[in-house]
Amino acid sequence: MAFLARHGVGHRLLPSELNFRANIYGFKVLGVERILSASAVGSLKEEYQPLDIVVPDQFFDRTEGRISTFFGRGIVAHVAFAHPFCGDAGGDRRRCGCRRSARTVHRGGTYVNMEGPQFSTLAESKLYRSWGMDVIGMTNLQEAKLAREAEICYATLALVTDYDCWHPDHDSVTVDLIVANLMQNAVTRAAGDRRRRRRGSSGREPAPARTRSPRRSSPGPEHIPASDERASSAPIIGQSTCQYRLAAALAYQRCYGFASRFSVQP
Repeated sequence: MAFLARHGVGHRLLPSELNFRANIYGFKVLGVERILSASAVGSLKEEYQPLDIVVPDQFFDRTEGRISTFFGRGIVAHVAFAHPFCGDAGGDRRRCGCRRSARTVHRGGTYVNMEGPQFSTLAESKLYRSWGMDVIGMTNLQEAKLAREAEICYATLALVTDYDCWHPDHDSVTVDLIVANLMQNAVTRAAGDRRRRRRGSSGREPAPARTRSPRRSSPGPEHIPASDERASSAPIIGQSTCQYRLAAALAYQRCYGFASRFSVQP
């Protein structure tokens, strides 16, 4: 099991500063097949109360210019993303480590990924509600896109800290209350991690994301640039069991090193 604090030790990186490519590349190098991403979110629905857990099945993108692909610079590929989450990783209470949790778990819903670091205006929050959105956060969309390209199964545990600003009681919410809810959510997530580690991976089927074939247009091997790029991206393109291979990935050095710190546990 590998753990990554995406915002760095001490929570030092803004959502817009995260090096999503380096982080997903790192998971791939470590041999990770499934990512379960725990993230703090605001609730856009009355029934999703603080400390509840939402396992979304869709995204809505409100980010601006974030890099969310390993392709480019002469390598073209178009990957299917209609269903961005992998149900195998987060589709039920047992897999997400929530079965013994006292928290209410909601399955399904749309995660609005905003740019941040500012929160929504009241007009934006009301608009998202009118569109039927469920929770709002700042981090998960780019991770999911890159995980799909890397053929890693990806799911989100959206941990509700508070209601977004549409709620009539929003102005009475204090920073201390939000932090307290965030810490309690962290305890819930850590307990789930321990249960998953004890359960292990025996008997699991290969991650479904590995078997999905994308729409793609890519050059032949003779057109893949620079041997150093091919070597550094080998963990991503060197697969034989999936229905497709990524033609190439950006070299590790192009990812500017890891933005965050990994810890690995057996």
